[in-house]
Amino acid sequence: MRLALTQRARSRITCASGGLLLLALVLSRLPAPFGSTWRDGALVAAALLAGFPIAVRAWQAARAKAFSIDLLVSIAVVGALVIGEYVESAAVAFLFLFGAWLEARSLERTRVALRGLVDLAPTRATVRRQGRRVTVDADEVGVGETVLVTSGERIAVDGTVLSGTARVRQAAVTGEPVPVAKAPGERVFAGTVAESGYLELRAERVGDDTTFARVIELVEQAQESRTRRQRFLERFAQVYTPAVVLLAVVVLAATRDLGLALTFLVIACPGALVISVPVAAVAGLGNVARHGVLVKDAEAIEHLAAADTLVLDKTGTLTVGRPVVTAVEPLGELTADELLTLVATLESASEHHLARAVVAYAEQRGMPPTSSPTDVAVLPGLGIAGRVAGRPVLAGRRELLTTHSVAVDGAAVKRATAHEQGGASVVHVAVDGRLAGLVAVADEVRQEAAPALERLRVSGIRRVVMLTGDNAPTARLVGDRLGIADVRAGLLPDDKARLVGQLRAGGHRVAMVGDGVNDAPALATADVGIAMGRSGTDVSLETADVVLLTDRLDQLAHARDVARATVRVMKQNTVLALVTVGLLVAGVLLQVVQLAGGMLVHELSVLLVILNALRLVRLRGPRRDVVDVVDPVGATTATTRADRAPARSRAPAREKEPVR
Repeated sequence: MRLALTQRARSRITCASGGLLLLALVLSRLPAPFGSTWRDGALVAAALLAGFPIAVRAWQAARAKAFSIDLLVSIAVVGALVIGEYVESAAVAFLFLFGAWLEARSLERTRVALRGLVDLAPTRATVRRQGRRVTVDADEVGVGETVLVTSGERIAVDGTVLSGTARVRQAAVTGEPVPVAKAPGERVFAGTVAESGYLELRAERVGDDTTFARVIELVEQAQESRTRRQRFLERFAQVYTPAVVLLAVVVLAATRDLGLALTFLVIACPGALVISVPVAAVAGLGNVARHGVLVKDAEAIEHLAAADTLVLDKTGTLTVGRPVVTAVEPLGELTADELLTLVATLESASEHHLARAVVAYAEQRGMPPTSSPTDVAVLPGLGIAGRVAGRPVLAGRRELLTTHSVAVDGAAVKRATAHEQGGASVVHVAVDGRLAGLVAVADEVRQEAAPALERLRVSGIRRVVMLTGDNAPTARLVGDRLGIADVRAGLLPDDKARLVGQLRAGGHRVAMVGDGVNDAPALATADVGIAMGRSGTDVSLETADVVLLTDRLDQLAHARDVARATVRVMKQNTVLALVTVGLLVAGVLLQVVQLAGGMLVHELSVLLVILNALRLVRLRGPRRDVVDVVDPVGATTATTRADRAPARSRAPAREKEPVR
């Protein structure tokens, strides 16, 4: 036999039992014996009515071979009825049921971020099929179809803008409060809204594969997961509950007082203790999700709060990952245009930040790749090799040329060093086995990086380390601008993972921030891996424990603050619950606390635990309406987030090869 009650049914039963208690109070004013008889009848009815859903949950737990708090209360309610303590029986059943109702309502408030996301899920889409506009269910859109989006419409797919312009409100996915301008070539996400304008999109991810759908899935998984403290308390409750039953039997045997034993049984219930951690975890997870931070597992909240060392990649993490070519310098027989054409053609086969910058620069100069490279080999941490129009071409770090026996003379080293000291990364280019020239590429520092790092230091991060595969002068320049003293440059992906492992072996609790692809080994090695979601959403969602959807470090600072507050609330709730139970049990044994009064105090402690956790929901995230922009050479200007959005999202986000 399977019993189940809906939340609405339990709410109605709670109201009805409360009404019966009030009726009993009124009837108690009537003259005896009529008044007392009807009063007792109302009390018994209230006890049985409120006790029914409690007994149902106790039975369900018993079938699962688990001791629950509901079992203790059920025993107490029945026992109080048996010995004629009708007031205590009805009061205990009602207070426990009312406390469970308050708990459910309060937990529902902490899940408001997830419910809001689900409500924003797109249901319909307009597509062009056989030259006609057709409106279909969002799940029926196929990959590659053209989706039409008008002003005020919710976008149903992840895709790339083919034509049209619009301002898109994408706070549901990225947490950005300001609408972002979208133009041809830029990416859009399902669940976002075109506030104005008209767009035609190429659908690239549909249905459950969209970023929005996966955001909802990850938030659901995180809120259903368990923290380390929560798993401990659940194990504790499984031992504690039967122990309380045995102790109640001992009290009964020692005192021959059934009422005292039943009171002990109920008062010792660890109700507030059991919910003290999960209600805080759910509230914290909901807060960070609302501010564009996805935590894949509740335990990551604890790891993020405990971190004392922050390790960051440079390109795409501390810098925006949108470098620009600052110089093309031929060192051989080729002209600058010929050198640029060859290296851009080879780099068109790469997804690296620097490669995209070179290709974009060539296209701007009117020299787009005219052919496809052949025999392409990506060399992790070094660069790329291949053939362009039959000619062997190398492009990457100086070490790449050395491994291919290409001589780099002192003059070339001096020129490369000059570019690096100016803050640029240098792509060394070899053609036909000889050094052909240099291409200097500079990236801009993220405008929010410096204040975010300062906020993280204030929050208890004692050590900040930058790891990069870039050259040392450029890395040091970025480190100096951001106040990072510990800078490690020229690293391969395995080197980063090894250094993170060394930090952990030295007793540090490490949070690693990277792009989720290049830094995957280091992200996996750290206590908590944090990915910049926009630059590689798919891989980031799979790799890291935490994802920053808009690639902003101030989101990380906010998530750290929320994580620390969440752990603090967990500890406060646990102490409150233990102290309350301890004092009540002592009061029962000293016979100064009665069953109904003790139950009232017990339920008040549950309510206090919930209200304490709800404070986490109200913690505010970073303000992003006005920011400072730091350009590659250090000049600072004031601008708005809306002004910068088009430039930040101009290139489609794609997966990347290891950093070079």
